Amino acid sequence: MLAQHSHCTEQQDQFLIFFKMISGMSEIQDYIQLFMILLLSTIAVLAILTRNQNKNHRPPSPPALPIIGHLHLISRLPHQSFHYLSSCYGPIMQLFLGSVPCVVVSTPEAAKEFLKTHDTSFSNRFVSAAVHYLSYGSNGFLFAPYGESWKLMKKLCMSELLGGRTLDHFLPLRQQETLRFLKLLRIKGEAGEVVDVGAELLTLTNSIITRMTMGRTCCENDSEVEDIRKMVVDTVELVGRFNVSDCVWFCRYLGLRKMDKRVKEIHDRFDSIMERVISEHEAARKKIMERGESAQNRDLLDILLKIHHGDESTEVKLTIENIKAFILDIFMAGTDTTSITMEWALAELINHPDVMEKARHEIDSVTGNRRLIEESDLPNLPYLRAIVKETLRLHPAAATFFRESSESCNVNGYEIPAKSLLFINLWSMARDPNLWEDPLEFRPERFMGVENQLDVRGQNFKLIPFGSGRRVCPGISLALVVVPTNLGAMIQCFEWKVSGTVSMEEKPSITLPRAHPLICVPVPRFSGENAYI
Repeated sequence: MLAQHSHCTEQQDQFLIFFKMISGMSEIQDYIQLFMILLLSTIAVLAILTRNQNKNHRPPSPPALPIIGHLHLISRLPHQSFHYLSSCYGPIMQLFLGSVPCVVVSTPEAAKEFLKTHDTSFSNRFVSAAVHYLSYGSNGFLFAPYGESWKLMKKLCMSELLGGRTLDHFLPLRQQETLRFLKLLRIKGEAGEVVDVGAELLTLTNSIITRMTMGRTCCENDSEVEDIRKMVVDTVELVGRFNVSDCVWFCRYLGLRKMDKRVKEIHDRFDSIMERVISEHEAARKKIMERGESAQNRDLLDILLKIHHGDESTEVKLTIENIKAFILDIFMAGTDTTSITMEWALAELINHPDVMEKARHEIDSVTGNRRLIEESDLPNLPYLRAIVKETLRLHPAAATFFRESSESCNVNGYEIPAKSLLFINLWSMARDPNLWEDPLEFRPERFMGVENQLDVRGQNFKLIPFGSGRRVCPGISLALVVVPTNLGAMIQCFEWKVSGTVSMEEKPSITLPRAHPLICVPVPRFSGENAYI
């Protein structure tokens, strides 16, 4: 603790030296220097007094700097910083990101307290300035405040898009997109060409989600494929990027021009696509009504437009902004996360050829080398399902997921103020030797056997890659058929040639993408009469 206090003092000294350097240029800046020193001193005294008054009721916390709080302790990969700090300050830890109070949780027991016992107090999400603008003023589903409108959106998502009956209805669509994906890999593999696996997986998941939501791929040519893919990647990157104006109060109105420009560009690109697709749906709906026929709900957008035009069975009416924001949310939540999980899984399999071979043998024993793996085969493929769980453990699509407290509450004896950010550090839980034997090893066998078949739907807090409670991811059922089926097809149909060992370095983002693209040559395992793609 003394070493940390000394480090904190050094940081404060460096902060003051910085202001002295920039203030020695003119007499006016001397006054600025004096003002800043007085401001820093006042804030420091208030922070110390407040901490002393509440030290017995707040979670443990590292020493903080004035104004910036603990921002100097957070790296470009926040989940890793949280992990190392939690090892010193415990499973429930308080941080201040500028002026924003945060609570970091890193054990299943603590997560259960927040997400189950006190779920009603933590049912909101923190909304940054970028997210608020991209989501049409938080008018969608993913970042909407908890309330009646959010409940309607979730009900629509579960019953009309991601419910069991709807998933069965869209099974042929998913099969078509999987075949398109595999044929592309086969063509490139036969030509000896390398493939950016992550980029192709993102196109696959994007096509599935877009056809389910809007009845089309929006990818009629190569330029549209690249535009949609880039839009999704840019959106996720910007949403996950730290913006100092969201945390430091006096920067809130300064405006970061470069980020503002990128956010506007992405918003305008998406809005242009949505305007075109909505116009097409409205025109089709009008023609059907002119013929005196009843409009059919071909996709989720049709359902949303029906509600917008006044479905008497719903209490909450949707605006066009609600609809656009909802579709964007589904893109963000359902495309990038799914493709990232499959990419991490394949990377681990390439680095563990014995696991790859074991999975391939299991698939071949079920399909008999006569046909392509299908979703209906998954119950008979426990090792493949274990590979997916192990990937979700070591490489969760989101290393941390976060909530915001809607009211002050007491959790485990700690006073948590309203508007506090709650970070559940899944990445840290996955590396806890008290929870997992040899936690850093990729070992699917840990999920084999009846006693080890942990549920991932939010009830077992040891493994909650999709979250838990009211804000649990509604796309669990879709992810748990798309990921293993397409991963199994890649294992079944191809040998994967790479040069050397695949890097496992991570990249900063709201999700957990790989720092380096997975570049491979997919060598087909079957040819001629034995080929089924």
